[in-house]
Parts: sequence; structure tokens; C-alpha cells
Amino acid sequence: MLLKFVTKNKELKEYKNKPTEELRKDLGGHSERLAKLKFDLAAGKVKNIREIRQIKKTIAQIMTAIREKNN
Repeated sequence: MLLKFVTKNKELKEYKNKPTEELRKDLGGHSERLAKLKFDLAAGKVKNIREIRQIKKTIAQIMTAIREKNN
């Protein structure tokens, strides 16, 4: 469990160090993946529902990093 926490902090630091344009690209990619997963979920093709939650969290972290850079 501690290893997972350390990994998350490392990812957050990486997001804060990336340029805004790269963060926006990542955001677009994750948003597309989320839309595809939601579509597949409605069709009954998704096996790992937890992945949807994880992508939502990642999107929120990227959006927070972008917001912090703009302020």
C-alpha cells in the first residue's frame, strides 16, 4: 500500500513539472480513453470497472496541475 502512495506522489510531481501543452495532450488522451470505456461499459464489454475510476482521478490530477500553473 505504501508503494502505491509513493508512486502516486511521483506521478503528481511529474504532472506539476510538465509543460501545460503536454498536460493538455495527456488530458485529451485520457478523456478519449474514458469516453471509450464508458461506451464499452454500456455495451457490457468492460471487465475492469476500477479503471474508469482511476482514469477519472488522473484527469482530475491533470486538471489541477493545469489550474495551478495558470494561477
